[in-house]
Amino acid sequence: MNLSELIWRTKKFDELTLDQLYAILKLRMEVFIVEQNCFYLDLDDVDKVCLHLYATDSADNIAAYARAIPQGAVYKSSSFGRVVVHPQWRGTGLGKLLTKNVMEVIENNFGTTEIKISAQSHLEKFYASFGFVKCGDEYMDAGILHIPMTILRF
Repeated sequence: MNLSELIWRTKKFDELTLDQLYAILKLRMEVFIVEQNCFYLDLDDVDKVCLHLYATDSADNIAAYARAIPQGAVYKSSSFGRVVVHPQWRGTGLGKLLTKNVMEVIENNFGTTEIKISAQSHLEKFYASFGFVKCGDEYMDAGILHIPMTILRF
């Protein structure tokens, strides 16, 4: 599996084809609901205002996905979430590349320098490596500990 062979796409909700949307939602359900044994309502209407960033392999299978959330949709600042790497692509560095790319999508499309996220607590060091800092107390969300984090980029 070669990261350089992935094709990156960023689309608005209404630009996604039915097949693309289906593949994205399927991956999110496979990882967040089934694998993490976390029962929550994934479809929260926020998707409709987001930019959807995803990478596909040569067979057009989704390898990674994240949604870029504009200011005001969830927080006063921009955000991103539903960050997911297909199990077959884990350990390749794709998660770091996905995070870097979604931050660039936010900067290039939303004209903001602040990004706030709700990170799973066990990923605090991962996001800290990008410059995110803890900005609140840990809390439980759908049975998984989370931590609010923020970054101010110039």
